[in-house]
Amino acid sequence: MTAELVRGQNHPLPHARLEIRVSAGKPVVAGVTLGDEEGRVPGAEWVAHPGRSGLPGIEVSRQATADHRLTVDLDSVPAAVHRVTVLLALPIGPAAPVRFGAVAAPFVAVAAPDGTEIVSYTVTDLDSESAVVALEFYRRQDAWKVRAVGQGYAGGLAALLGDQGIDRAGELAAAIQEAVAPGLARTVGTPPPRTTEVRRGAAAASNGTPGGDAGPGPGPGPAVGPGPGPGAAPEPLPTTPPPPAQTHDGPINYTHPGRQSAAPPPPPPAAPPAEPGRPPVPVAGDATGWSLEERLYNQVWGMFEDLARTTAAYRSAVDFAESRLDQELDRALSDPRNRIGGSGDAAREAARAKHDRLTEQAREVLDRDLAQLAAESDVVEPALPPAFARWDNPVWHAYRVPMEIPMALRLGDLHLPESPELRIPMLIRLPLERGLWVDSGRAASEAASMMDEGQLRRLAMDTAVTHAARLLAVYPAGEFTVHVIDPAGSAAASLAPLVHSGVLDEPPASGAQGVSTVLAKLTQRVDLVQMAVRGGASDALPPDLDTAEQLLIVNDFPHGFDDRAVTQLRYLADEGPAVGVHLMLVADREDASAYGPVLDPLWRSLLRVTPVPDDHLADPWVQHTWTYEPPRVPPGSQVLQQVLAQVAEARRTWRR
Repeated sequence: MTAELVRGQNHPLPHARLEIRVSAGKPVVAGVTLGDEEGRVPGAEWVAHPGRSGLPGIEVSRQATADHRLTVDLDSVPAAVHRVTVLLALPIGPAAPVRFGAVAAPFVAVAAPDGTEIVSYTVTDLDSESAVVALEFYRRQDAWKVRAVGQGYAGGLAALLGDQGIDRAGELAAAIQEAVAPGLARTVGTPPPRTTEVRRGAAAASNGTPGGDAGPGPGPGPAVGPGPGPGAAPEPLPTTPPPPAQTHDGPINYTHPGRQSAAPPPPPPAAPPAEPGRPPVPVAGDATGWSLEERLYNQVWGMFEDLARTTAAYRSAVDFAESRLDQELDRALSDPRNRIGGSGDAAREAARAKHDRLTEQAREVLDRDLAQLAAESDVVEPALPPAFARWDNPVWHAYRVPMEIPMALRLGDLHLPESPELRIPMLIRLPLERGLWVDSGRAASEAASMMDEGQLRRLAMDTAVTHAARLLAVYPAGEFTVHVIDPAGSAAASLAPLVHSGVLDEPPASGAQGVSTVLAKLTQRVDLVQMAVRGGASDALPPDLDTAEQLLIVNDFPHGFDDRAVTQLRYLADEGPAVGVHLMLVADREDASAYGPVLDPLWRSLLRVTPVPDDHLADPWVQHTWTYEPPRVPPGSQVLQQVLAQVAEARRTWRR
């Protein structure tokens, strides 16, 4: 499995002989430098470039192209070499771009001899730079590792080579540019990638059938799972239709002509031009998608991924700076000459100064990225539809019951310790694929432990009601039904918005009899729908069966539940989502400790959320722990009651 690196991240190498694949979209110059332990290159003879393409264990391309295949045999490089650096630079020519910010981000992959990719890295965040250190292979305890560097140089190739300690770096850079100049005029970029629909259309044409119009593919899913979900794998982005056909004197159109008749999605709004040297002005909906809703959904998860990447790069850079500080301090202490006089103190001060400088540089990059993300959040939040919006968003004041189900639902916000003020909406796909568990336990988090038990349980039920109200609000009338089990009747105050608005078909069930009746009804519904689906006889369902999506809210579990009721609840949690029956459990796991491991599958099947901020969501992509913020209705606001009143009126109209 390919490891996708972010800036500063490293990865072990299982092979010494490697192939480095570079794809840049535009012609670039690729080279390799060999350095010592400090990363310094002794001279020009230790640089493999188009004018000198061969060094021991190194082979590079002889011209500037959009795609490169470099080979590196780390076992064959000289013993004095401890760092092997892969560099990319833009060639100098009349039609060549002058900065990486004007071209597509270069993509670099490291592959094994059999062609299997080991790691990949997309070199992002380049602007005025015309040369960049993409990757670095380095020795660590007699083993080789690779690090994604992404260090750009606005001064070009000469500045890059000079930074590596090469004398007369300007002359060497000029010689490299001169070596690629003859072939630059004959070099062309790679053709645009073919989309899934293009390939499908081409296959259909080869079979004698027209390409036809292909509709949009499935939208992407959350980028994290158990939370947005940490654990859930991203679904593929929807494919993009090809550009319009070009005239004969323009660029060649490589797309299949059968796809030209397909209706493209509406283009995203055009961003106003940015000032030179400044990041582009963010625009809401500036993402791939076949509708504004899908574009906003993709943009939100793009913001999530950008925040995860830049934070991972910052943390990795800080770790690298600390590791380098430890090494330099150990080296200073191990040298007997530094124990006499002030040379030892000077070495330690120099090491700490270098550490501080590296950390400050990493923080500057992080702050720059956070500022751009904050600016994007400021324009995206007001543009979100009700299903994606916070309760304080003005879009709720113009709320109308929708005619179709949205693609996702906002379950709260996510943020990281480095940027607590930057909140990313936590969106989950609809229909729900798993139930929800609103944890009312005090031991769940530090914030919960500081609260009174009764207050926390009330807040947990308020949170569950807020989630249920949003689900009712985003579904069309008659397509979502809520049931409530409140065995002791202790949640009457929290349930008041649902009860008084009239959105519940039946009052909350209480007592052992009420618990048994509701569970039996929903269990029977699951059984009937499963049998109908498996037998292909959906038209044989009873006419009085409610075919809407069902949500069961259970308060204060397991109070009021006997063994039979617990078994039925587990059945609904396991089998219900597939046939439209969902569970929202408000419970403290400690209250159910008497059941032991019997209920472990139940807790694992539910997505845990909390009524207070808690950092319990972890994404396996870059190993971040995200803090979850539950949704809140602004104090004193009547937006929840107003929305539920419209939902209730739409339900009454639908039943007439």
